[in-house]
Amino acid sequence: MPVLTLIDGAGDVERDELQQLLVGHFSQQRFSFARRAEDLIGKVLLVPDHLVDLLFQRPSADEFVDEDVAFLADTEGAVGGLVLDGRVPPAIEVDHVRGGGEIEAGTLACATILLHRSRDRIQISTRLSHDPALVEKDNAMSGVRVLVGTRKGAFILTSDGKREQWEVSGPHFGGWEIYHMKGSPVDPNRIYVSQSSGWFGQIIQRSDDGGQTWHQPGTPAGEPTTSPDGIPKGESNKFAYDGDPQTGTPLTTHQWYDGTQHPWEFKRVWHLEPSLTDPDTVYAGVEDAALFRTTDGGQTWQELSGLRSQQGAKWAPGAGGMGLHTILLDPSNPDRIYVAISSAGAFRSDDAGKTWKPINRGLKSNYMPDPNAEVGFCVHRLDLHPSRPNVLFMQLHWNVMRTDDAGELWTNISGNLPTDFGFPIQMHAHEPNTVYVVPIKSDSEHYPPEGKLRVYRSRTGGNEWEALTNGLPQENCFVNVLRDAMSVDSLDSCGVYFGTTGGQVYCSTDSGDNWKAIVRDLPPVVSVEVQTLP
Repeated sequence: MPVLTLIDGAGDVERDELQQLLVGHFSQQRFSFARRAEDLIGKVLLVPDHLVDLLFQRPSADEFVDEDVAFLADTEGAVGGLVLDGRVPPAIEVDHVRGGGEIEAGTLACATILLHRSRDRIQISTRLSHDPALVEKDNAMSGVRVLVGTRKGAFILTSDGKREQWEVSGPHFGGWEIYHMKGSPVDPNRIYVSQSSGWFGQIIQRSDDGGQTWHQPGTPAGEPTTSPDGIPKGESNKFAYDGDPQTGTPLTTHQWYDGTQHPWEFKRVWHLEPSLTDPDTVYAGVEDAALFRTTDGGQTWQELSGLRSQQGAKWAPGAGGMGLHTILLDPSNPDRIYVAISSAGAFRSDDAGKTWKPINRGLKSNYMPDPNAEVGFCVHRLDLHPSRPNVLFMQLHWNVMRTDDAGELWTNISGNLPTDFGFPIQMHAHEPNTVYVVPIKSDSEHYPPEGKLRVYRSRTGGNEWEALTNGLPQENCFVNVLRDAMSVDSLDSCGVYFGTTGGQVYCSTDSGDNWKAIVRDLPPVVSVEVQTLP
């Protein structure tokens, strides 16, 4: 896996400015910087080969400099530098190499990405050079960590970059429902877990060492984590709706299954979404639907109550409850957040969660009597590719949808799918037009059509779908794949993963062409998240 390493300071480029620039340019979310130059040296940033390819398709020879990489900070016009070590993609041509060096496609090389300040803008330029030491260097592979939440505990699956042999750790928190677990993109060893029980309530767990040990944030070591009657205690497990008119949104009621109004009641955390820039900041989607945020590593949680002001009295639970299950953070705009709720719809904030708007125009549902309703839609899942954060894909209760304008209007892209009911929808790590879904027979029969487990892939952004079946059971298979149970890694050959209610976790190391069960016979899988490790 190629990596970007910041080798010198950013001069007069502000930290946040550099952060936003790099995230937007490289379409990645894995950037973390300190303020001092000496703190920046050696920071590792994962970047897949296709983005390297993109960089070198547009060389800017006039902006290149001849200074050695180690002295970029002293180069006139350069305010910082990056070095990329990795395999040169085939699209790199010899004339892109400064000085006429010969580098064959697929060999190890070194590239320099320079940051130039021009008036009020920072420009990025690149140059490629031959480094004999890199050619001799082994192609060290990244590792992969798969975080699996199940109905009876959490499991962690680990492998090297080949993804052939897997180690299984678990169950962690055996007997508890693990609705979701996810690692921080800033610090992959920081993992947050939603641990839930109908008897004992909600617990937030955190690991700072990649899942080897766990603790409840805010509870001092050695102090009991439960009350004498076994109920979890501690601020880290407290999710209180903010109904104070001075600070939040008055807590009213929401619609119940029979159409009557029902009080808002906290039940559990459905989804945890760590910040792209701060390991201590995490968003939590809960049931009854609301969005919470912690900025102290999970010790305390505060509701972003403006969301409930968007016609909350008209929201209603789906068959599985009224849960906020999807949280998407725009990597190019730190103020933009997308969420989805069953059954309320999709919503967007452009001011970091203070205010919200429904983004459901174009959605259609047979069970909705009002064709122009702004809320009330049973959205099952959203996803986006970080290189195009205005383009979102949706698995609706029925129909697969797409928007090209940040949710202002949705269009149907179900195309030739055998059925357009399902739960997960997942983007390819490198290809912004490649999307995956798992069709399920119907909303009353939650298993694959004809008992054949098939993942469908579109490489055209929808409408044209191909069935991916090699290695998946094609008879007598009656499992389901839940909304948070599909994910991808960011290795050069994108790995795709999904878990089933039958306890299998499948992996494809070639973007879905071939599948293999990397573990079987787990409890029913609720969520799957993948971390690509340096």
